Amino acid sequence: MNFSKPTPVESYFLQQSGQKFMYAPSERIPVVEVSNFPAMGQVTALRFLEWVQQNPEGVISLPTGKTPEYFIRFVEYYLKNWHLPKVRELLTRVGIDASQKPQMGGLQFVQIDEFFPIMPTQHNSFYDYVQKYYLQNFGIPADRAQLIDATKLAYPGGKSFQEIWPELHVDLSLRVRQPKSRLERLQKDAIEVVDQFCTDYEAQIQSKGGIGFFLGGIGPDGHIAFNVRGSDYFSTTRLMPTNFETQAAAATDLGGIEIAKNRLVITIGLQTIAFNPDAVAIIFAAGEAKAQIVADAVQLPAANTRPGALLQRLKNARFYITSGAALGLDARRQVTLKAKETLEEADIQREIIDLSLRTGTRLSDLTDSLAKADPLASIVLEKTGKSVSELVSETQACILKKLEIGLGDLEGETFLHTAPHHDDIMLGYLAHVVHIVRTPKNKHHFSYLTSGFNAVTNDFVLDRLQNALEFIGSGEYERLLSENYFNPDFKLGWTRDVYHYLDGVAARSRTLQNEAAARRLLRILLAIYEYERLETLPNRIMELQAYFHNQYPGQKDIPQIQSLKGRIREWEADLVWGHYGFDTDSVHHMRLGFYQGDIFTEEPTISRDVMPILRLMEEVKPTVVTLALDPEASGPDTHYKVLQAVAEALRLYTRNHPKAKIKVWGYRNVWYRFHPSDANIFVPVSLNSMSILHDTFHNCFSSQTEAPFPSYEHDGPFSDLAQAIHVEQHQRLKINLGSDFWYNNDHPRLRAAHGVLFLKEMELEDFYTRARALRDVTERVAE
Repeated sequence: MNFSKPTPVESYFLQQSGQKFMYAPSERIPVVEVSNFPAMGQVTALRFLEWVQQNPEGVISLPTGKTPEYFIRFVEYYLKNWHLPKVRELLTRVGIDASQKPQMGGLQFVQIDEFFPIMPTQHNSFYDYVQKYYLQNFGIPADRAQLIDATKLAYPGGKSFQEIWPELHVDLSLRVRQPKSRLERLQKDAIEVVDQFCTDYEAQIQSKGGIGFFLGGIGPDGHIAFNVRGSDYFSTTRLMPTNFETQAAAATDLGGIEIAKNRLVITIGLQTIAFNPDAVAIIFAAGEAKAQIVADAVQLPAANTRPGALLQRLKNARFYITSGAALGLDARRQVTLKAKETLEEADIQREIIDLSLRTGTRLSDLTDSLAKADPLASIVLEKTGKSVSELVSETQACILKKLEIGLGDLEGETFLHTAPHHDDIMLGYLAHVVHIVRTPKNKHHFSYLTSGFNAVTNDFVLDRLQNALEFIGSGEYERLLSENYFNPDFKLGWTRDVYHYLDGVAARSRTLQNEAAARRLLRILLAIYEYERLETLPNRIMELQAYFHNQYPGQKDIPQIQSLKGRIREWEADLVWGHYGFDTDSVHHMRLGFYQGDIFTEEPTISRDVMPILRLMEEVKPTVVTLALDPEASGPDTHYKVLQAVAEALRLYTRNHPKAKIKVWGYRNVWYRFHPSDANIFVPVSLNSMSILHDTFHNCFSSQTEAPFPSYEHDGPFSDLAQAIHVEQHQRLKINLGSDFWYNNDHPRLRAAHGVLFLKEMELEDFYTRARALRDVTERVAE
C-alpha cells in the first residue's frame, strides 16, 4: 500500500517524537507516536480539526468509552478558545489555518456501534454518549446524525423490545431454527427486523459515500468497533454477539459480566470502515497494556484474527499511540535504544533478559552468536562494548540482588500502604505483606483512596439488604439493642463487627458471617442516614430494595447509594486486615472526591483530594509509602489519578519535613505487569502464600467472588489471575536462571517458590518523574 504523506499536523508531532512515520518493512501501517495519554488526545483532536477544515460537510464516525477523553476535551478547548492568541499561535505552529475556525454544523455523524437491546436514554448507552459528547458538545445538528436507537424499530405487532425480550436476552439461534413458542416466533420476526435495520443502516452509510473520518480505539482482543477477533474484513453492519474479552471490557458500563454476556451489539463492519478508499482511518491506543495488540496489527500480515490490521488496506490509515503502546514495535525500540548516549542498567537488563526468554536459553548459556543475531541485544553489545558473558554476569547479579532484597527482613519501618481500590493491595503484594507484618517493630497503616462503589452490583446489595432485614427479626438483634451496640458513639462496634465475622470464618459458620455482615450494614445505614432511628430501619431497607429493583444495571447511583456501596467495599477491606490483627483505626477510608462514578474521572485537586492524604501523612509519618504504579492508560484511570494525588501529597509533606527519609514502593496487580528490569524487589511466593491469597479474597471480598467485573484475561475472581501472574513471573525467571537454581537452592523460601511478585522501590525524585503534576491538562499540553 502506498500510504499518503503525513499531514502538517502529523509532521509536527513526528518531528516532536524524533521517530519516522513508518519503519518499512517491519511496520505495515504509519504510526504517529507521542509521549503520553493527553498528548495522544491532542494530536488526534488537531488532526480531526485539520480534516474538518478541509471537509466541512464530511462524514465522521467517532468512538465511545474512556479512550477519547482527551480527544473530546481538546476539541472542545480549541473550538471554544480559537480566538485566543496562544491557541492561534499553536494552531499555526502545527500547520492549521488559524484564520478559519472549523464549521461543525455541516458534518454528518455516523454512530459506530451500540449494545442491543438497550434504551437510548440510559446513560450507559452509546446513543446517550454520542448525544452528549459529540452532537451537543461539538455543535453537530441532531438531524445530521445517523444513530442506533432500538426503540424506533418497527417490531412485529407494534410491540416494544421489552415486550419481545422481557429478560433482554436475544437468542440469535432463532435465525436458523424453528421457534418453539408464540414468544419465540415473535422474537424470530423481531430479529429479522433488526437485521433489516442493519442492512438499511449500511446502505445509508454507503449512500453518503462511506465514512470520511473514522476514529476508533482497539480492544484487548484487537477489536475495532465491535468487530471482535475473527471478524471478516468484508463484514458490514450487523447484529452479533461478542467474545469474553469484549464482554469483560463492557462489564463496567453494563453493570456486570453476566449482563454483558447476555447483551448483543449492533456494529458497523470492517468493510463499512474501508468502503471509502479515501477515508482517514485512525486507531489510537495508549499505555503499555496495549503494546502487544498494537504490534500485532502494525507488524503482522492482515488476518481475521487481527481486525486492526484492516488499516493496512487504506492509504490514509494511521495508528496514533503513546510511547508505552509503541513498546512492541521492534524498529522503534531499536531507534530509541540507539539514540541513547548511555544505556541505563534497566535497558541492558531488559534486552538480555528478553533475549533469554525469546530463545528459551538460560542466561548463563547465552552466546555471542545469539546476541549478535538479535537486533536489540546486538545494540547493547555495541553501545556497552562488553562481551555477552560480562552482560550476563551483571544481569544475573542484579536478579540475585533483587531476590535477596525480597527475602530480607525489614524492621523499624512505618508503612503507609495506599490503594485506589479495596482489593489492590492484597492482589498486588499480599504475599510480601504477610512477612513484613509479623514483626511488631514495623507499623502499618492501610489507606484506601476511593470509595470503589462502581465494583458493587445492585444484586449484591439487594442480597445484603435482605440479610440485614432478616437479622432485624432475630433474638440476637434484640440482645445487641439492649447493649446499645448500634449507638453511633460506640466506636468499638466497628471493630467488633470485623472480629465477629472472622470468628465465623474460623468456625466455618456462614450464620456468624451473615450476622456480622448484617451488623455492619445496619451500622452503615445509620451513618449514611444520620437522622434514621433503629425502629425505622426496616422501612429504610425496603425503600432501598425498591430503589434497586427500579434501577437498570450500570445506572449511575445517587450519592447516598454510592456511599452505601462504597462502605460495603470498606467493610471488606477491614476484614482483610483484621486477619492480621489490625483494627479499624489502622485502616483509613479516604473517599477522595474526584471519584464520582462518571465515565471520565475528574482530575484530582489539591484542596479536595491531596490535602486529606497530606493530613494522614502528617499523622502517620511514614518511612515507606506504597502505591499502584500502573503506567497511565494501562489500568483503570483511577489508578493513575490516585498516583498523581499521592505524589502531590508527598511533595507537600517533604516540603514540610525536608529531613524525612521516605521510600516509595510501586506495585502492580491484575491490570499490568512489571518487566523484571523495571522492578528491584523480587519476592518468592509459596503455595502457602497463594492459598492465603485465595482464602482471604474469597472470605473477605464477597462482592467480588463471582467476578462481576473481571479482567479480560480471566473469567473468574481476581485472586485467580493474581496467582497466575505470580506463577508466570516465576516461570520466566526459571528460564533466566535455570530450574536447578530454584530446586536446589540453599534458601528454603526459594525452594518453596512457585511464584514471584515484583515491586519497584523508588527514591522520591525518581517517583515524581512518573507522575504528571496536578495542573489543568488541556492548558498545559496546549502551551
